[in-house]
Amino acid sequence: MKGLRVCAVQYKLADIGHFDEFAFQVRHYVRNASEYGVQFVLFPEFFTTQLLSIGDGSGAALGIDRLPDFTEAYVTLFQSLAAEYGMHIIGGTHVVAAKDGKLNNAAHLFYPDGRVEKQEKLHMTPTEREEWSMSPGEGLRVFDTEFGTIAMLTCYDIEFPEIVRMARAKGADIIFCPSCTDDRHGFYRVRYCCHARAVENQVYIVTTGTVGSLRKVDFMRANYGQAAVISPNDIPFPPAGIMTEGVINDDMLVVADIDVSLLHDVRAAGSVTTWRDRRTDLYGDWS
Repeated sequence: MKGLRVCAVQYKLADIGHFDEFAFQVRHYVRNASEYGVQFVLFPEFFTTQLLSIGDGSGAALGIDRLPDFTEAYVTLFQSLAAEYGMHIIGGTHVVAAKDGKLNNAAHLFYPDGRVEKQEKLHMTPTEREEWSMSPGEGLRVFDTEFGTIAMLTCYDIEFPEIVRMARAKGADIIFCPSCTDDRHGFYRVRYCCHARAVENQVYIVTTGTVGSLRKVDFMRANYGQAAVISPNDIPFPPAGIMTEGVINDDMLVVADIDVSLLHDVRAAGSVTTWRDRRTDLYGDWS
């Protein structure tokens, strides 16, 4: 199928008291997205840190090392929603235990048939590395779906051109980029890089970020986010390369129809053919 409908969630973070509140909010977004007939829903990076605000009964938030305790419940919730609503859900990122005893920040893909795949974030920010003792993922994966091949590259990952080039070389036409940024500087770093990667590789980028505030959770007290579906800048697409975008820092969904066949058209005969014209005689290629 050449066309599909995608949705990105501007997830509003707020302190909660138990897991059921998180599940109720997640279900609200998925049910809303289903009313628009979407095939893919994207949640933001680190949105499950909302679970840390449940606390331990003393009034303090749980530490980041407690997030893996919620993994089974998180997976069960999203598996059931993907099956119930018949859609692919990129469940943002959730922090899981890593092989080295540290933590991984992992994007999860939930298929309607119950399959679950994950892609660990490959580039660690200083906060992730130094404050949260996180380890980077060990390799890039792409994922086949009935609508085409996708990749999941989280926030900081999109700022590295090489990794997106690798995803395209492996066949990805759509890059889902869950993000979490606390101010305009971080937000625009990610947003501008999404546009650059779409132009360089002639792919769609679906991105979103957290909004709202977790008043008890370290490093999650401020969020600056906006969802968008971004295309290459060529005649079949909007001139600014923006299929749709949300209202900054509002609690909302954005929805767009995308046509993968248009990517193949512009790669073959667009105004520019950046994927075809890369100078692999001068620099390495990963295809």
